Amino acid sequence: MIKIEILPERCKGCEFCISVCKREVLEIGMHANAKGYRYVEVKRQENCIGCLMCANMCPDAAIEIYK
Repeated sequence: MIKIEILPERCKGCEFCISVCKREVLEIGMHANAKGYRYVEVKRQENCIGCLMCANMCPDAAIEIYK
């Protein structure tokens, strides 16, 4: 099973990862990290196919995917 982990303290909420995910796995969360950014959260883990598009797009390396 594929597992997505978002590292909240690295995420600045740019939403690049959300824009490239065709399966609508990610969404912007309601909570903010220590820097004041609302970070991305996993919305539909079960939809993830492990394509790595979100992790590759993230400029802050805030997404880790485990297969």
